[in-house]
Amino acid sequence: MTMPLVLLLAVALALSPLDGVAEEKRIDDVKELAGSWQGWITREEGREGATMIVTSDGSYRALTTGGASTEGKFYLQDGQLRYRSSRTTGAASLSDDQGTTRLTMMPADPKYHTGRAEYERVKQ
Repeated sequence: MTMPLVLLLAVALALSPLDGVAEEKRIDDVKELAGSWQGWITREEGREGATMIVTSDGSYRALTTGGASTEGKFYLQDGQLRYRSSRTTGAASLSDDQGTTRLTMMPADPKYHTGRAEYERVKQ
């Protein structure tokens, strides 16, 4: 398989609800994302822990355990959750898995050597 085809297949599998456990949540306003999130991101060096703070206007700042920082903003486009950051742009989805809210971010262009990021909402 060619690399673009492999990447397309990986994105399709990552965004499809194959396991049937997590239920994708529809989001009507980026305000729903406001709060603290913890999880991991995929970087060129591998997976790394990260914390992300999202404000009510959809703006966010993420900081990895290694000290890398990125800022961006979530927005809705044609009913789909998207994001644009200082490093990349892509699609995002919100899901609920047995009471745990998860936010998944998938970059559209892997040229910045960033990959999928997954966060769980920090319960206050």
